[in-house]
Amino acid sequence: MTQPPIEGLTLERRGAVAELVLDRPHTRNAFTQAMWAALPGLLDGLAADCRVLIVRGAGNAFASGADISEFAEVYATPERAGTYSRQIAAALDALAAFPHPTIAMIRGACVGGGCALALACDLRFADESARFAITPAKMGLIYPFNDTKRLVDSVGAAMAKDMLFSARTLDAAEALACGLASRVTSPSGLDRLVSEYVDQLLDMSPHSAEFTKQMIARVLAGQNQDSDATKALFAGAFSHADFNEGYRAFLEKRKPDFSAVRAAPGTGTKDQ
Repeated sequence: MTQPPIEGLTLERRGAVAELVLDRPHTRNAFTQAMWAALPGLLDGLAADCRVLIVRGAGNAFASGADISEFAEVYATPERAGTYSRQIAAALDALAAFPHPTIAMIRGACVGGGCALALACDLRFADESARFAITPAKMGLIYPFNDTKRLVDSVGAAMAKDMLFSARTLDAAEALACGLASRVTSPSGLDRLVSEYVDQLLDMSPHSAEFTKQMIARVLAGQNQDSDATKALFAGAFSHADFNEGYRAFLEKRKPDFSAVRAAPGTGTKDQ
């Protein structure tokens, strides 16, 4: 199912999988202010019944960043500039906080705000045409803190400094080597790589994926010791219906069917 698009954004649904398509190929999918503003609400509407979110660009680019043709307007006054910056931050933070696995599917340019968008996804699968750059230094600007942190978390401090100081472009091989890309394949193989990986995720427990994201988010936020909250996350899995289905499937020597668990009433509690 394809939902009515927001200008520049198209949402395609295939069961529990959603694809967010950046749909301005004539601009290499540059983000307008309206697109940034719409993204948090769109993601919020997906969270309840989506198990995997794919973010990709239309045509031969992922995203070339913010639409520079709007800069005279969005930076016309300090107030407008503040609003614009907050809208971008809210969009990227909403994507980073999306409760289910997110995959950036990257062809061609992944630059500036486009690279920030990819970094806000859990995984970045690219083909060999992908090119990555973060370019505030070319315009006398500073990369925002949350985006900088996501970059450092992915590639380490030294590589983050290299990328931000120089604004240089990384090809797909270097992006893979430094951790900016999770996987790289041939241009003809990207659709298959993503499709097969998504199928693998759909075979796994959605409860495990959601709460693993929460656990890793705590690690990235600086927590370095187990806490009452993380102990509760771990212990709670044993009373969840997904565990009930998983261990029964193991004992019965069959593949677990977590989709049936989600469709059944009372899915949050293990059968007694």
